[in-house]
Amino acid sequence: MSVLVFDIETIPDLAAGRRLFGLEGLNDEDTARAMLHLRRNETGNEFLPHHLQRVVAISCVLASRDGVKVWSLGEPDAPEAEIVKRFFDGLDRFTPDLVSWNGTGFDLPVLHYRALVNGVAAPRYWETGDSDQSFRWNNYLSRYHNRHLDLMDVLSAYQPRAAAKLDHIAMMCGFPGKLGMDGSKVFDAWLEGRIDDIRNYCETDVINTYLVYLRFEVMRGRMNPDECDTAIARLRDYLRAENRPHFSEYLEAWEAM
Repeated sequence: MSVLVFDIETIPDLAAGRRLFGLEGLNDEDTARAMLHLRRNETGNEFLPHHLQRVVAISCVLASRDGVKVWSLGEPDAPEAEIVKRFFDGLDRFTPDLVSWNGTGFDLPVLHYRALVNGVAAPRYWETGDSDQSFRWNNYLSRYHNRHLDLMDVLSAYQPRAAAKLDHIAMMCGFPGKLGMDGSKVFDAWLEGRIDDIRNYCETDVINTYLVYLRFEVMRGRMNPDECDTAIARLRDYLRAENRPHFSEYLEAWEAM
């Protein structure tokens, strides 16, 4: 069985903000600022609701018997509809087990709305047993099924008060954590045309998730320590062979840990 670890990066959905809040005529930066201001007045914080998040990057680690691969979906200039479609098309074609950090709380609800807005079909993802009986007992949608494993959800025992940041857990386990960017800086990077930096950041974040996942597999007895070490070594070898600057930076930070 292949495992697909995923992470998304988002910015405010500016087109929706202009349409819903009468912000036509404002530039991108001012539109975003107005949306955040309205949200802060409504809730006391600036975190936009899921349906007002637009996906600009989806990064993945695919681990299978054939090896391991880290990449971002689509080309850097690909429209959101293509990126979201590629994600769900991959599930339709290969049906991997999904792994995320807070995917239940953020990534997947955002992808639901963006698939809806962009007219993206995802029949395998939404399968719950009507067409495939095996999905009745293990599907992507049930919180307590294993076809999607939300590490933050499971490790916190589904208690919001016990939730932790991926960055903290990764570093506590001896992995680099976040390098040079965090989610709060994504929109500024997007305004500056630095989509490659956003994708690179997302890729290193999903590597953190994969490494924490390997530790979790040992903890729950689905992998022994030697198998975990082998998987980690395989990832290191892959990152070295790819020889991309952000992978090299990640490896250097890892060695320093």
